Amino acid sequence: MPAADLQLDWLRAFVAVVDAGSLSAAAPLVHRSQSAVSMQLLKLEQAIGRPVLSRSPRHLELTPTGSELLGYARRLLELHGQALDALHGPQLSGRVTLGVPDDYAASYLTPVLRSFANRHAHVQIVLACEQSTALIPKVQRGEIDLALVSRDRATRGTLLFREPLVWVGAQQHEAWRRDPLPIAVYEASSLARRNALAALAAQRRAHRVVYDSSSLAGQLAAVESGLAVAVLTRCSVPPGLLVLNERHGLPPLGAMEVAAIRSSASRGSPAIDALHEQMLRTLARAG
Repeated sequence: MPAADLQLDWLRAFVAVVDAGSLSAAAPLVHRSQSAVSMQLLKLEQAIGRPVLSRSPRHLELTPTGSELLGYARRLLELHGQALDALHGPQLSGRVTLGVPDDYAASYLTPVLRSFANRHAHVQIVLACEQSTALIPKVQRGEIDLALVSRDRATRGTLLFREPLVWVGAQQHEAWRRDPLPIAVYEASSLARRNALAALAAQRRAHRVVYDSSSLAGQLAAVESGLAVAVLTRCSVPPGLLVLNERHGLPPLGAMEVAAIRSSASRGSPAIDALHEQMLRTLARAG
């Protein structure tokens, strides 16, 4: 009996789950419920006759069959997008300068860019990775067209989701037990820094700044070396670090409001409009 055809909806659900890392995170990317995504994966596996994903309550892994299928699935979806573009008018082209902080780039920007590139391969994207406090004025000045930022006020841009802040430390060093507490912080204008210092002041916890860096890599280096604890966005915590809380003697923290902002000069640009729309559609429920 010949194998069943692989429907694009099944492949789209499969790629979304791989990119997002879970069924729940993939569902908004394909505008389906979690149960619908699960059913599409089941139909795909039934058509192939072998599982494409190995599932556990907290982890998803590609099977050998899934690894082999993934490249073909991406190419088929890309060709489908190109066919739609060819049939429905001229292809988008142009250049978009896109800003994003380091900690949001891998977790949130990757699925946006992958989906966008599948449909608009002729748009050139220039990426600027900086802290939100640096990106916001650049967008206001028109130096950056579009940015994903932690917003500094409630009216800034379009709110997408809230990203929790967490304390992190290295298990083998237990820097959180020291008195005063050694902390690594971002630059003076950083919202995460302000939040951390305010929380420690409210707790009346003695502390001292031992490391100051505007980069995520610098923060991670300070924590991994045992020099300090730090405050990071939850999405940026690597597997090797320990998330700390009240049990470790540290005060609760708030969350960052993550928003999409764009320059006034970018209004009316089809390429920027399309990327802005893709960002809103992909990330509206990401957090």
